[in-house]
Amino acid sequence: MLHRILILNPGSTSTKVAVYDDEVLLFQDDIRHMPEELASFQLAVQQVDFRLGVVKKVLQARNVSEQSLSAICARGGRIPPCAPGAIRINQDMVDYLEELPDNTHPATSGCLVAYRMAQDLSIPSYIYDGTSVDELLPIAKVSGMPELPRFAVGHTLNTRAMAIKCAKEVMCKPFANCTFIVAHIGGGVSVRLFKDGRNIDSVNDDNGGFAPERAGCLSAVPLVQLCFSGKYTKLELIKKIRGNGGLKAHLGTSDGIEIEKRIASGDKQAKLVYEAMAYSIAKDIGQMSVPVAGNIDRIIITGGIAHSKYITDYITNLVSFIAPVELMPGEFEIEALALGAMRVLRGQETASEFQLPVQKM
Repeated sequence: MLHRILILNPGSTSTKVAVYDDEVLLFQDDIRHMPEELASFQLAVQQVDFRLGVVKKVLQARNVSEQSLSAICARGGRIPPCAPGAIRINQDMVDYLEELPDNTHPATSGCLVAYRMAQDLSIPSYIYDGTSVDELLPIAKVSGMPELPRFAVGHTLNTRAMAIKCAKEVMCKPFANCTFIVAHIGGGVSVRLFKDGRNIDSVNDDNGGFAPERAGCLSAVPLVQLCFSGKYTKLELIKKIRGNGGLKAHLGTSDGIEIEKRIASGDKQAKLVYEAMAYSIAKDIGQMSVPVAGNIDRIIITGGIAHSKYITDYITNLVSFIAPVELMPGEFEIEALALGAMRVLRGQETASEFQLPVQKM
């Protein structure tokens, strides 16, 4: 039986839409959005109608009937910490995401669009390896403030997919027998430590180096003072940290190609900031080598910015003493979503059901 799966992956500046017939990619479109198109949406839930319209236009332009779809799979939004794999999108997940305050993560809109379309078509919808997958060891979750434990959040989908790919194609052994540090460098940055098939520790957007559009780890006391300065609303500050931080804050753009052109023309400030980002990511990679005493099989650099030889050379020069570096540029999230959903439809994997978190009394 042929399974046709619609894949949705909304990002901060684009909507990625793809359709697979079993393992065969029919098409993949990356619809770029001008800043003014998304400027009016402060929260992810406000983008649903806009993103839904984009998806429907793509399917129409590609002559793919919605009625021909078997399932829809989206990159997961900010649900509570969960296990890796597939989770069925249900009304409880929708309610949770719609009621989540200050939720600006674009992946949330993908979940809501997938569920709305799937309900109309009477087909299942899933997320796979969502942004909230958390397998950290208990010792890695302890912070210096009990109210704010450490947790994993970010690019689980691509980092896990690249770790599995490296195990198979480079190490030629099972993923469960490998130890990798995977650095995903896109609009945000995640550096994850995988050991024995599990992501046991990580550095996320908010507790590591800065990224093209993320401010990264900031000094706590000055940040608290800024929060109470009266200069910004709560949402404005969140946007400064996640969306308008990092390269964008310093240089007015997060476009690596443009920044490298500036550097080539002699822009010293662009060079300093760009290399500072690479320097901070390299330090995060080094940090992730500590929990396994430096016993790393490979360091993997992936994500969109991994296409930049400037950045990857800088990082590799600093971290190659730890382990050999594998460059796996780009994002393979669309393929990972499709293959994950395919395994569920074929009965090779079971999707879990989302359950609302238990309220503490």
